[in-house]
Amino acid sequence: MLKIGITGGIGSGKTTVCKIFETLGIPVFYADTVAKSIMVIDPLLVAGVKKAFGHLSYFPDDSLNNKHIANIVFTNPEELAKLNELVHPAVFRAFESWIGTVDNSAPYLLKEAALLFESGSYKMCDQSILVIAPHELKLKRVMARDSVTADLVTSRMDKQFSDEQKSKIADFILYNSESQSVIAQVIDLHEQFLKN
Repeated sequence: MLKIGITGGIGSGKTTVCKIFETLGIPVFYADTVAKSIMVIDPLLVAGVKKAFGHLSYFPDDSLNNKHIANIVFTNPEELAKLNELVHPAVFRAFESWIGTVDNSAPYLLKEAALLFESGSYKMCDQSILVIAPHELKLKRVMARDSVTADLVTSRMDKQFSDEQKSKIADFILYNSESQSVIAQVIDLHEQFLKN
């Protein structure tokens, strides 16, 4: 089955694009959502996080202490890299397991991941889509969605590859601006993938 990776910077609207693909009957693996859940259910990952960031990384009820980890990793790039080195392989394992559950009648599947290119997980896919939106629109979306400042959004954006870097790797680009129909672009891509 054809595996398509899909990514985009924060606020680009990649989740919205994935929901459109889902309405067309395409299964979607949401890597970022899965990453949050496996932080508490994957025994290898839990052990690695505790070893790297201490037992305060989890509360007594075994739930993740997000604040403790965030305080360590978001102020120190080396610690963030260490966390990513633990989480990405666990997400890769979860993706491989998920593929086995996908209905074989689906013509292709999508793997949605914010760090598709940064993590190297695009190499597990046959092709990749990059969702791009204008910088100001991305800022506006994330500030409204997360009730955060422009500075905080910009600092998150700076931790990801730029759209220019990603566009050199991506096979397809979707423009999610207010002036172009993203639905029409998704349908065009869907029809291309059905031919493969």
